[in-house]
Amino acid sequence: MDLKLKELLNRQITEEFFSSYLYLAMAADFESKNFKGMAAWMEKQSGEETGHGMKIYKYLLERGEKPVLGQLDKPQDSWATPTAAFEAALKHEKHITGCINDLFKAARTVNDPATEIFLQWFVSEQVEEEASVNDVLARLEMVSGSHNGLYMLDKELGQRS
Repeated sequence: MDLKLKELLNRQITEEFFSSYLYLAMAADFESKNFKGMAAWMEKQSGEETGHGMKIYKYLLERGEKPVLGQLDKPQDSWATPTAAFEAALKHEKHITGCINDLFKAARTVNDPATEIFLQWFVSEQVEEEASVNDVLARLEMVSGSHNGLYMLDKELGQRS
């Protein structure tokens, strides 16, 4: 495997685990503010991100490469409002989309079709990830100023499967 592509894949593992860490920090913040549904939503998101990191980890192993784990930065641990947290989540997902797109371009540049095909799942997943957060933001906008609406949305987000 191309050395630069391998480095980028290893860096993406760290990005995915940081995503998990960030969403867990958001879950803790929501829990501390008694938004139990939003906390559950973020815990689920955290678990998905760990899964994404492991998917890349296992792919490297399948290709005969040793995964190298990077250091995780400390995530922010408090947000002023649920909207601020979900806006931060969307900004982060857009960052991850950029990273995945860069990986895909790198695989194409070094003519590694196996990695291109592998990364196609992540390209599609990022469309879904951004849409999911955008949906929550749109719903938060709809209930803006309504304590009852926020309560109901929190309860609904806790039902995420």
